[in-house]
Amino acid sequence: MNDRTPEETDGRTVLLRGGTVHSPADPCATAVVVERGRIAWVGSEGAADAFADGADEIVDLRGALVTPAFTDAHVHTTATGLALTGLDLSGAGTLAAALDRVRAHASARPGDAVLLGQGWDASRWPEGRPPSRTELDAATGGRPLYLSRVDAHSAVVSTALLDRVPAVTGLPGFRDGEPLTGDAHHAVRRAAYAALTPGQRADAQRAARRHAASLGIGSLHECAGPDISGEEDFTGLLALAAAEPGPRVFGYWAELVANAKEIARIRDLGAVGAAGDLFVDGSLGSHTACLGEPYADAPHSGSARLGPDDIAAHVAACTEAGFQAGFHAIGDAALTAVVDGVRAAAERVGPERVRAARHRVEHAEMLTPETVAAFAELALTASVQPAFDAAWGGEDGMYAQRLGADRARTLNPYAGLLRAGVPLALGSDSPVTPLDPWGAVRAAAFHRTPGHRISVRGAFTAHTRGGWRAVGRDDAGVLVPGAPADYAVWESGSLVVQAPDTRVAAWSTDPRSGTPGLPDLTPGSPLPVCLRTVVGGRTVHARPIE
Repeated sequence: MNDRTPEETDGRTVLLRGGTVHSPADPCATAVVVERGRIAWVGSEGAADAFADGADEIVDLRGALVTPAFTDAHVHTTATGLALTGLDLSGAGTLAAALDRVRAHASARPGDAVLLGQGWDASRWPEGRPPSRTELDAATGGRPLYLSRVDAHSAVVSTALLDRVPAVTGLPGFRDGEPLTGDAHHAVRRAAYAALTPGQRADAQRAARRHAASLGIGSLHECAGPDISGEEDFTGLLALAAAEPGPRVFGYWAELVANAKEIARIRDLGAVGAAGDLFVDGSLGSHTACLGEPYADAPHSGSARLGPDDIAAHVAACTEAGFQAGFHAIGDAALTAVVDGVRAAAERVGPERVRAARHRVEHAEMLTPETVAAFAELALTASVQPAFDAAWGGEDGMYAQRLGADRARTLNPYAGLLRAGVPLALGSDSPVTPLDPWGAVRAAAFHRTPGHRISVRGAFTAHTRGGWRAVGRDDAGVLVPGAPADYAVWESGSLVVQAPDTRVAAWSTDPRSGTPGLPDLTPGSPLPVCLRTVVGGRTVHARPIE
């Protein structure tokens, strides 16, 4: 495999042969032709000879697997890059270890105007509490510091950063001595990220896109908004993605709209929808997800940020403008508000128009049979993160701590969603959980609650074609003639047609069924290694095929 730059290979005809090509066009395919950035042909080794003379490049796959590139349907690109290159506390096993990392980071970054970090999770620490402001002041030497919790819905900060936002003490979500949530959190986050220079932001975005490409990810859905990253960050990312090779970036901007003028302003930013993290509620880990009944470990039910009337007005305005709407909703009360609001919008502008718009809901964790049925009725896409269940599910996980074991078992019901006909798009919410597409497919197939498991094939489709469908494209995310040439080449073990257990329906494993195989993702087995990622016919990541 050569190392030509993307510019050199753009527009060339490339024949890949001698491997396994995962394609419904030919379940036994071993070769594929790419021409002018699109899939031109998929077929068998013998037929590939006819294309050899006309190819500008012939790639010997040496048995490697070729699949569609993954789409991560929920990412915060700049924050992901900062976590990759800066202070990441997700691996800190104790409060003391986290403070040691803060201290080392502050020492290594003497010129940073504000120190930024993320990923702490006090529910996993033996101390059972987050760092205090006094401890952070000592660890930083009195410098401004912003540390978001792993779910990014609360943060602890140093006194010097609080001093930069003097009005924060009067905002909802400020409780002295406790992590900041709600409006108070958003205010300090804006102040912290405002201290980044354009160069720092661009470096972080490049790092994130480079890392995504190395994992076989060809597209990212950036979930931005005024309470998350700011317009300069958003437009800068879209400009960088348009100018430099790497994964595609589809940008969502999370801001309520009421009319065509407001939608036009968001379109002008480059957004494909007024959606993403438009918060109906917060998160379970931060006790801010909006529940129908109180938390098991707190004397309240979280908080609602949007109600059905707000949701209905937003969805109706977007539908009438032919623009995608969407929301962040996790708790059962928040999800009920979403379906009530979308249904009210459908009564206002027509159900078929609402269905055709493919509005989406991020996370959608605490669904009930009634809200699942409403998602199907209203053609809402569920943009979900299986790594959440892997990290926080199970009988002793954070979900069970927050909700009790019985309610925790209802979370993330992927099998029920698919049975009802709800479109799924898989993602990571990186840096909340890492970019890890095969890990996400495994987590969906081997869900901690067996009744919610889906087949590897179903999860893989949701992480490839599902992401494209979530942005309104039915012609991509699959290796068939005419589709965009977004693909990845993998070193993997044996290929199987895999379901996690006999309770999950699977296509026949008989070769005569014509079902393409995928890597064995049994927990404990090694995940595939990405050898090449190609986006629109351009190589954006490559390592030798051996």
